[in-house]
Amino acid sequence: MIFAQRPTPPERGHRGAAHERTTDAALLRAADVSLAFPAAEGGAFEVLGDVTLTLRSGEIVALLGKSGSGKSTLLRLLAGLIEPTSGTVSYRGAPLSGPNPGAAMVFQSFALMPWLTVRENVELGLRSSALTRAARRARASEAIDAIGLDGFESAYPRELSGGMRQRVGFARAFVQHPDVLLMDEPFSALDVLTAENLRGELMTMWEAPQFPTRSICLVTHNIDEAVLLADRVVVLGGAPARVVADVQVRLPRPRDRRSPTFAATVDQLYAVLTGRDQAAPAPGASAGPLTHPLPAASVGGLAGLIEILVAHGGQTDLPDLADELAFDVDDLLPIVDAARMLGLLDVEGAQAFITDTGWAWQLADIQDSKRLFARLAAAHAPLVGTIVRALEHSADGALRDEFFRDLLRRGFSGEDAQSQLDRAIDWGRYGELFDYDAGTGELVLSELAAEISAFLSEENGAAGEAG
Repeated sequence: MIFAQRPTPPERGHRGAAHERTTDAALLRAADVSLAFPAAEGGAFEVLGDVTLTLRSGEIVALLGKSGSGKSTLLRLLAGLIEPTSGTVSYRGAPLSGPNPGAAMVFQSFALMPWLTVRENVELGLRSSALTRAARRARASEAIDAIGLDGFESAYPRELSGGMRQRVGFARAFVQHPDVLLMDEPFSALDVLTAENLRGELMTMWEAPQFPTRSICLVTHNIDEAVLLADRVVVLGGAPARVVADVQVRLPRPRDRRSPTFAATVDQLYAVLTGRDQAAPAPGASAGPLTHPLPAASVGGLAGLIEILVAHGGQTDLPDLADELAFDVDDLLPIVDAARMLGLLDVEGAQAFITDTGWAWQLADIQDSKRLFARLAAAHAPLVGTIVRALEHSADGALRDEFFRDLLRRGFSGEDAQSQLDRAIDWGRYGELFDYDAGTGELVLSELAAEISAFLSEENGAAGEAG
């Protein structure tokens, strides 16, 4: 029996289908936490903004969101590895002032010490405890057996497969008998079959009455994984990141991916992730490159997505498309967001539809396609429009890329600022709005840009009169 020497915690009890679950006892709580780092050019780069999250006894919570949404950062706050800029993180009602004594972490990268054996790596989780060496050894053996590594105690990480190394990571966490298990994308570095097996084994342990962990918080970008494992899915979004949805998963375990309720929950979460602030800003709306960043999509990626939707008759179910292409949500959603920003797609729930503009772009010849893209980018991609307007107001229609990089660093980290600028240059050069000399770092306005700006001014004026 797993962890058989430990009595069943009275506040929780068995969590099988025939037993009552206790979920009202708050174990870990982040209250109005914000986190900001100093920006390279002064000011602060905000990662999290006023996030409140409670983990209760008897529940598994998944943190879901796009890349850069602050999921892993929030997990580290809950672990007490970093301190919030404002707000508090409390374990059993007591504010944390260092590492969380009731939490253990499992990392995506395994984080094993290559010079230590399996047993020694697992025992690392107990080094700061008051247990004797013999007690640590016995506890480590228990955890190693529970995770299916019996017989590999003396092996080194280099001698293990990826799945076995991650099992060591799980055992190192389990050996502490934590109240709360914090997992940062623990299955994403594994092959599909290994990941599926480990998820199943984790759920088997979770359902066992002797399992000491009372709550699990899982960071993932995989919607199916979140619905498969969690009782509650908390979606982070925005910049700085905030909780944009808290979705209950009301499905018995073991869960069937083929059930209509499972599919409906996946669709609901897709709708949350695709239906937020990446839509094209309305004419005259307050939108800038810091509040509406460019999604991580190239022009080629956008064209590929539209071509795939054309092959599907102009519309598709996004979860089905992701499965068909073997994509994770992080692969597909940024391209969807970019297509929505430019007005090439509409998204309703989890359904994506090519717009009339999208069809026009798909059917146009090369030159007309570029001109249409230039018009869309200048009108709906704030950073591209900002570059065009800045070049128009410069003395000779030229500016150095460092000017825009400095502005972007007011709201982005150095790496993200560069990514935003690279993306804007990619979009602008394709649409022939400006030229870019990588050697000198100079952007130069094109004749087409002036034409596009005049057209957009006339269009906005006509819209204003109609309003």
